[in-house]
Amino acid sequence: MPNPETSQASKYAPPNMLSQSRVTIENVQPQVDEGTFPSKRVIGEKVRATASIHTDGHNAIGATLQYRKTGESDWQETPMELKQPGLDLFEGVFEVTELGYYEFTISAWIDAFTNWSRDTKKKLAAGQDVTLELTEGAVLINDAIKDAPASAREDLAKYAAMLDTFEYQLVLQSAALHDLMHKYSRRGRVREYNKILSVMVESERALYGAWYELFPRSVTNKKEKHGTFKDVIAHLPYVQDMGFDVIYLPPIHPIGKAARKGPNNTLTPGPNDVGSPWAIGAKEGGHKAIHPELGSLADFHELINAAAVRGIDIALDIAFQCSPDHPYVTEHPEWFYRRPDGSIRCAENPPKRYEDIYPIDFECEDWEALWEELKDVVVYWAQQGVKVFRVDNPHTKPYPFWHYLIREVKRVFPETVFLSEAFARPKVMAYLAKCGFSQSYTYFTWRNNKEELTTYFNELYNSELADYLRPNLFANTPDILPDFLQYSGRSGFMIRAALAATLGATYGIYGPPFELCVTDSMPNAEEYKDSEKYEIRTWNLEDPHSIKDFITRLNKIRRSNIALHANRNLKFLNIDNREMIAYTKSTEDGANTILVVVNLDPHHTQSGYLQIPFAELGADQSFQVHDLITGVRFFWTGDTNFVQLDPQVSPAYVFKVLRKLKSERDFDYFA
Repeated sequence: MPNPETSQASKYAPPNMLSQSRVTIENVQPQVDEGTFPSKRVIGEKVRATASIHTDGHNAIGATLQYRKTGESDWQETPMELKQPGLDLFEGVFEVTELGYYEFTISAWIDAFTNWSRDTKKKLAAGQDVTLELTEGAVLINDAIKDAPASAREDLAKYAAMLDTFEYQLVLQSAALHDLMHKYSRRGRVREYNKILSVMVESERALYGAWYELFPRSVTNKKEKHGTFKDVIAHLPYVQDMGFDVIYLPPIHPIGKAARKGPNNTLTPGPNDVGSPWAIGAKEGGHKAIHPELGSLADFHELINAAAVRGIDIALDIAFQCSPDHPYVTEHPEWFYRRPDGSIRCAENPPKRYEDIYPIDFECEDWEALWEELKDVVVYWAQQGVKVFRVDNPHTKPYPFWHYLIREVKRVFPETVFLSEAFARPKVMAYLAKCGFSQSYTYFTWRNNKEELTTYFNELYNSELADYLRPNLFANTPDILPDFLQYSGRSGFMIRAALAATLGATYGIYGPPFELCVTDSMPNAEEYKDSEKYEIRTWNLEDPHSIKDFITRLNKIRRSNIALHANRNLKFLNIDNREMIAYTKSTEDGANTILVVVNLDPHHTQSGYLQIPFAELGADQSFQVHDLITGVRFFWTGDTNFVQLDPQVSPAYVFKVLRKLKSERDFDYFA
């Protein structure tokens, strides 16, 4: 029987200090859900790791950020610097240069050399004798020599010898010696952070791009003629000239005939109605087959290659649902939901019913074979050359399924990009991003006034969301014709294009309805009338009402200004008109700065005084701006400057901040 006195004493016994570090590491960022999920970067981006690192008393702390590609045995390390002394906030940076996963952690210790250097300088400044302190410094350096590689020993020895001469003050001031000692000085009682955190590194397309959605069957000049992949190839110059990087195709698979929908989602289709591409599967095949009227697999390869020559990626829609005619229904009936009468349940969002679609039961008894098969669908299309996927309604499938599928596909094809089409609740949207989706649809579609836009984008870019959720700012979709676009006219489409193209590194439009400013909607709904989801449409691409030239200009500006290739650099500016919004984006080195002003009122000219953040722009009190849309140039001076925008001419300025000026005579009209 244990002795109560002994047990009580052991409970409160002091720890063995010889085995403990006196340093504490807290609040390490970035980490998602305490390290459960990886944060995200693209190749060439930097990972800025921060942590609160502190100890008792006034001891200086040394800290290193350790990182490596996942799977490697050796760590690389870089020093962490004390950025905010009052908050004990340290920061370290490393660059990711390969696709896949990286991992990082932090080590910290009481830095005896920095303590010595700091205190010795203070004693010298006070006129005190530092003879013994110089000897102590030499001991610290000589200890480092024992552990340093041959390449560093000579330099360290030189500094140790200088401490015994009149040059000792040079030793105390040497940044080079400080760097050497950070690397090689003996680190006593090191505190290792108790987690190894991960970073998922993707291709640039995961962060930056302009998407154009089109229905290939509508790339035709006659409603009776079904468009083909070859027609899309002929259409590529139109999309390329507008400056888009990605063409997104709705499902290209055979369409079921059972319960096929007619125009405007009616239940009474005619014999020639083409049905919804999302009712996937027919006698010709399922998710690995191509609708025969679009062409062959060889034609699809030709499209991918022709697009690649023009710098365009082809994105495919992944919609894990089936028409009643899908081969899965007969081959694997256990993969679907059964009703009490034995029939298969169709998709529902009561009171809406989707009679032409059967949802898949992801938790059926045969779920492992099901998940493997659906993963193989994505792998199949990746093998055909598709590296970008837009995933339909991922929020109606289990989170673990997406975590499994995305990780398994990226293990073989690390360059793949997955866009989550989930206009779901905020927590659901965020969790799907944590599960691995490269990009996410957002609520931008319904954020219109200044307060809504400012609040929402500060949340996206200045909160923990920024570490794992990348927005794709679609201005419209085949499912959504927003109210704002229904009543705002041509200017409204230009406003939304300007906002989408400059607020986000990635944005998209569904065309041609967007550039043609189509506003025909179903009654009391944000739904296109005569939607391409249910029928073939023909479009007059030369309509003078089109804003394709404006979109072309925006995309050219995006490509030419690297500041617009990022999200976290967005900063809103003060402008004294609630109908106008202003913001900047700048590269880290300040070499490229873009200042955007948008009139949010599609009907009236608006003006206001813009407050200029000179320090943030790296500019003097006078500088030049060049509007990259209209070509006009302004010389701005003073704290505030007047701006005015007529939405019928152009609802936006996209200014390039050119350079510092000393006076107006330095104004460069030809820069």
